[in-house]
Amino acid sequence: MMKEEITENKDSRPKDKVSFRKTFSALRHKNYRLWFWGQMTSLFGSWMQTTAQGYLVYELTHSPVYLGYVGFASGVPAWLFMIFGGVVADRVPRRTILVITQTIMMILAFVLAGLTFMGLVEAWHIVVLAFLLGVANAFDSPARQSFVLEMVEREDLVNAIALNATMFNTATAIGPAVAGITYAAFGPAWCFIINGASFIVVIIALLMMKLKPQPKAETRKSAITDLKEGIKYLKKQKMILTLIALITVVGLFGIAFATLIPAWAVKILHGDATTNGLLQSARGLGALLSALFIASVSHYKIKGKLVNIGTFAFPLTLIIFSFIRWEPLSLLMLVAIGASSILILNVVNALVQTLVSDEFRGRVMGIYSISFFGFMPLGALLIGFLAEHLGEPEAIIINSAALLLFALIIFIKVPQLRAQK
Repeated sequence: MMKEEITENKDSRPKDKVSFRKTFSALRHKNYRLWFWGQMTSLFGSWMQTTAQGYLVYELTHSPVYLGYVGFASGVPAWLFMIFGGVVADRVPRRTILVITQTIMMILAFVLAGLTFMGLVEAWHIVVLAFLLGVANAFDSPARQSFVLEMVEREDLVNAIALNATMFNTATAIGPAVAGITYAAFGPAWCFIINGASFIVVIIALLMMKLKPQPKAETRKSAITDLKEGIKYLKKQKMILTLIALITVVGLFGIAFATLIPAWAVKILHGDATTNGLLQSARGLGALLSALFIASVSHYKIKGKLVNIGTFAFPLTLIIFSFIRWEPLSLLMLVAIGASSILILNVVNALVQTLVSDEFRGRVMGIYSISFFGFMPLGALLIGFLAEHLGEPEAIIINSAALLLFALIIFIKVPQLRAQK
């Protein structure tokens, strides 16, 4: 009798082990597989362009503050259009939006490649193209983040979001390093050509998807009315508001440090385009490892705890990095920075998508996106200004201290965040 009870208890325990199948469970959906590999290719090209573009701007201007101008220009459209991008994502088929935005991004990459090949490119050209790319992203981001639930079942939503981060950071780990080598060997134009070609893959993947019919959006109301309803809904969601506040501060004071990497490679580490690529890739490698970890434990109910760990680890690793002058150790610390930052970015995104009602998903993700992408360019301007007047290490320390202070406030004032599952 006792033996039977023991056996029964053993069999009834939850089988909650980390497994390869659970880590990649969202890939069992064909539409998501198409998305995953298409986006992986496109993001690889995007990181090649981002890395080459930053170094090209620094070569043309030798000014860290100009790096901030480019970051600012790319983010200004978030303030102008992204909140309406969320409204559009609730009214227009999201695949249609994504095909249009990805096509525009492809054309802009080819324009930059053409200017560079002809030797006509100037810093202001890059600022203008960065602004136009930001406009496309203002409509792309809310649609892209809301589109996940059309490709997978709800039980795989968190895993799919984690895998989105995995593919993003795989590209981050590889793309910049390849960009650095390509830049040094053949010049920046080839990085831009590869990026333009990469969009073709994701556009084909989107067109190949067989999606379930979605309920037609109610369009009798005006876009402004829809927006007001979304804001009214959000005001009642205290935890979502807390998470959006957190992502805003991270965009303003945390992620902006990456703006200085081209200047850091040259001025602090006395390197070149290859050094710049390696630094960017090290951050991406750390983020990739962290994203894979999150995907592996996505079925555990520890999301709030992971966010809290990230909010402290991210600024602390940045402060340590600011004191390092040896390239191998800098690369190692950037791995840690990438890993800790993705604990915030990935898990906060998953929590918001889990908490939000489907009816308001596009609008809330639009507000979420503007909170991150809208404040990131302000952060780029701020850190560029501080670096120009105080130095790159001092700029990173000041921003990290602000981020650390906010982490402490969240920890004390919002203890219920740690209980989020």
